[in-house]
Amino acid sequence: MSIQVTLPDGSVRACPEGSTVRDVAAGIGPGLAAAAVGALVDGRARGLAESIPGDASVAVLTFADPKGREIYRHTTSHVLAQAVKRLFPEAKLAIGPPIEDGFYYDFEVSRPFTPDDLTAIEAEMGRIIEDDLPLERREISREEARGLFLGLGERFKVDLVEDIPEGEMITIYKQGDFTDLCAGPHLPSTGRIRKIKLLSAAGAYWRGDERQPMLQRIYGTSFEKESELIAYLQRLEEARKRDHRRLGKELGLYQIHEETGPGLVFWYPKGARVRELIEDFWRREHRKRGYDLVYTPHIGKIDLWETSGHLDWFRENMYSPMEVEGKEYMLKPMNCPFHILIYESETRSYRDLPLRIGELGTVYRYERSGVLHGLLRVRGFTQDDAHIFCRPDQLEDELVEVIDLFQHMMKVFGFDNYEALLALRDPQSKKKYIGEDAVWERAEAALTAALQRKNLPYTRGEGDAKFYGPAIDITLKDALGRGWQGPTIQVDFNEPERFGINYMGEDGARHRPVIVHRVVLGSMERFFGSLIEHHAGAFPTWLAPVQVRVLPIADRHHDYGAEVRRKLEEHGARVEVDRRNEKIGYKIRDAELQKIPYMLVVGDREAAEGKVAVRQREKGDLGPMPVEEFAARIAPYLRPGGAV
Repeated sequence: MSIQVTLPDGSVRACPEGSTVRDVAAGIGPGLAAAAVGALVDGRARGLAESIPGDASVAVLTFADPKGREIYRHTTSHVLAQAVKRLFPEAKLAIGPPIEDGFYYDFEVSRPFTPDDLTAIEAEMGRIIEDDLPLERREISREEARGLFLGLGERFKVDLVEDIPEGEMITIYKQGDFTDLCAGPHLPSTGRIRKIKLLSAAGAYWRGDERQPMLQRIYGTSFEKESELIAYLQRLEEARKRDHRRLGKELGLYQIHEETGPGLVFWYPKGARVRELIEDFWRREHRKRGYDLVYTPHIGKIDLWETSGHLDWFRENMYSPMEVEGKEYMLKPMNCPFHILIYESETRSYRDLPLRIGELGTVYRYERSGVLHGLLRVRGFTQDDAHIFCRPDQLEDELVEVIDLFQHMMKVFGFDNYEALLALRDPQSKKKYIGEDAVWERAEAALTAALQRKNLPYTRGEGDAKFYGPAIDITLKDALGRGWQGPTIQVDFNEPERFGINYMGEDGARHRPVIVHRVVLGSMERFFGSLIEHHAGAFPTWLAPVQVRVLPIADRHHDYGAEVRRKLEEHGARVEVDRRNEKIGYKIRDAELQKIPYMLVVGDREAAEGKVAVRQREKGDLGPMPVEEFAARIAPYLRPGGAV
């Protein structure tokens, strides 16, 4: 029996049977023992206090490892919960997981937490860390767990105990006077935590369901080093400046009106202009690549969604049916059944394939109010949807073409960094998916081959596939390195079976086509939100709703300003004239706040010489130049992909 330990530097050593994770780290060296926060034992994260079975493969984790940071921050969330219970004994505990870059914990309390409360809680957390309380793990029975948390008055924990499947291990962790239901793993003691910061508090429904009690969620983060915490807080401040909800209002791009309902977006004139530019570019690119563009209804008979399987597999995200002349209709949650009806409206031959049908189609999905978030999570949105109907022998080439398309479009919009996930079926839970094994294997093989042909790095995500087929899911990385949901390419052998669609093969027999479901932008709303934050509202010139603002110094210069506008519009620029009775300094500052790419100051000298004094958004004063020279200068940036 042996324990093979992989160190952070990649080297491997053996340790004696019966060692704990802490023994392993200490046996290798005091430096590593101090830095270790846990281990991966045969792929499962474990805390330092846990024992290691014989014949195990162990990878020691430090804070530099994602799993190590999860353990570190998970422990910090327990420290937060203990501090809240000390200061607010009546608080009821819900859940407190680690999340990317931090953690949160949900509590039921009589009133929302205030900034002063967060300051006091953070100070109490500091005392708990200073006390260096050991975290003790204990396995208990279901009856013990239920009795323990009933006795503590923790009703949410009792609910969680009831949710644990029969036969699954139940564990609790204790630190000082605090006990929590938790699968772990954790640090050996609270004193291992170094730098903490509570960030905010917000409301959150229990289990994300507005029919359940409203809880108070406290967000925080923790790091090993002060410098890491400071850098993270600086990134947060930059993210706050880029928040699409704030910029959307300040720049007059969009709004969500509660009088209409949450999650329903009003595109204001400037935002609508940007959307129009995006959609026009999208249409041109798709027509060049052989797509036929269509429009389909917003509602359809419920039978369509029954045939497609969405009624069984997606019902909780669909709006309730409406009755029309004795028949039930539903708002469409996606466009695919309608595109299938277009496909089957006539007999198709193998020569007709591939058939590419695209639509900027608005769909409606019921999202719980607790998860709605600006443009990123809404109830009505427009997908840049397309469905490719092809023969099985054409599938791989079609997937490669879709990858080409999204790579080109993302580059034009300024997204050069993204990650690919190959979303596969969970082989241990096949009942969650429609279709036979052979069908899934063919679909997954085609997606894998397309990724390899494009030399696109990817990770495998078993269990991440949709119920009807595997997919390639792309996460876009913005200017701050944050991930945004982007293009998705799904292979579907199942919907053709469910709808019974065919094509006539070269052999004269009927064959089933394959459907590729794909979006390049995802939804106009979410993509627009990501664009706002990626560019901090300062859209590249070709996308800016106003590309040039002419700034007359005095009323007598308005006529010349109008003439400049007319000349630039003849060159295709979007121009407005600031005719307000304000000082020129105010007008310049306002144009900068509105993130307009170019400002042209015009006064007596400019009018007399036929020139404009040019200011550029990032570079400032560029000096005077003739109007035609300025028009020629900006011409390259008025086309899609022009950056400045």
